Amino acid sequence: MALQKQIFKSYDIRGVYPDELDENSAREIGLVYLSFISKRTGKKPEDMKIFVARDIRNSSNSLQRAICEAMVSKGAKIYDAGLMSVDVIYFAVGYYGYDGGIMVTASHNPGAYGGFKMISSGVDWVRGSDLWNHKDEAISFDDKPGSIETIDVWSDYLDHIFSFVDIEKIKKLRVVVDSGNGMAGIMIPKIVEKLPQIELVPLFFQPDGNFPNRNPNPLTDGASQKLSEKVLETKADIGFIYDADSDRVFLVDDEGKFLPGDEIIPVLAKQLLERNPGAGIVYNLICSKNVKEFVEKNGGRAIRSEVGYVNMGTHMKSDNGIMGGELSAHFSYAKNYYSDSGYISFLIVLQAISEDGFRLSDFVAENKKWHRSPEVSVPADNMIKMLDNIRNHYKENILDEIDGITVEFSDWWFNVRGSNTEPLFRITIEVLNIEDADKRRGEVMEVLNSK
Repeated sequence: MALQKQIFKSYDIRGVYPDELDENSAREIGLVYLSFISKRTGKKPEDMKIFVARDIRNSSNSLQRAICEAMVSKGAKIYDAGLMSVDVIYFAVGYYGYDGGIMVTASHNPGAYGGFKMISSGVDWVRGSDLWNHKDEAISFDDKPGSIETIDVWSDYLDHIFSFVDIEKIKKLRVVVDSGNGMAGIMIPKIVEKLPQIELVPLFFQPDGNFPNRNPNPLTDGASQKLSEKVLETKADIGFIYDADSDRVFLVDDEGKFLPGDEIIPVLAKQLLERNPGAGIVYNLICSKNVKEFVEKNGGRAIRSEVGYVNMGTHMKSDNGIMGGELSAHFSYAKNYYSDSGYISFLIVLQAISEDGFRLSDFVAENKKWHRSPEVSVPADNMIKMLDNIRNHYKENILDEIDGITVEFSDWWFNVRGSNTEPLFRITIEVLNIEDADKRRGEVMEVLNSK
């Protein structure tokens, strides 16, 4: 099968298996990846060490074999960690100094999909779009014998993530974790084994690439319902819900309410700012203004970023940020090689509610002044003209145009930005007075679509 452009996404590679992405595609992707890494590092394949892991998808084992066969045929040395969460590849490449890392996963997509997330040395992201652009100029390497070695990184990985907390400060808590039949069902038991004070209530821990109990994307309508019900039924202190490869984690509070990523950032930031006064916290520009105000109230520097996981890491490095968080519940840490981890976040949250003794529902309520409406998608027949409509109408109140246009008033603000993949605008609106939300949304829509 010839490589299909639509599977090469902004950050990774994802396609329906085997219709869009099969073993032959995986082999070709492996060769393009080696060429791309060679260009970045200056190394030949026979001098490269590549770390590889996979998730529990039905296609992942076969796709991993195929991509590894291709790289080994050119002399690369592969270190196979088997079934692991995606944050382990960031740790391994950073900690052991590998030349690259590949996670065989389709992230939060349904079970029919397969894919790859890729990085190079220094835990630098290799975008799917970068590989697509590189494929026609990829270097053709001679065949040489490489190798595959099975490795166990569990001990070092657990030491690493536990270095972010003080275990002694994590108190007795009842915790529900919804794995959704994904990687968290493998990872969480190993972590909680070191936390005997935690009473774990597991939900859908049996790994199953068909994801029979819920959509692997926690943001899908109804995906968190069973977790909320279990938190209330067991009178748990908190609930955690992971996506399939478990890089993202959302919370359900003690009242069974699902929390978006920007309501979780303050919980994490509180702990980090107490230990690192004045530190920088990165948040993306569609997060609630509550984040900025909380960070500054607690002595931190609020660093605003474009939307996108890679952008968050870039700002952490350039602006000396200690952590970053997104609405989509990617939470990254400088000491985690500027990468995200759903399990470091898990531990920090447990210490936060233990050490400070608050109910999560109370903490969120106390720090919520602004009310953000759900994102609205609007067809964009003429992106340039529609953006000009916003720019001209609100020119006195434009905050910036670093990612779309952000307009700010004393009691409300909004952002309009174009989709990277579709002819759509994404609109985020937030108000101080929740009763104003519909009126403000209508106003922005009218201006956007004015003739």
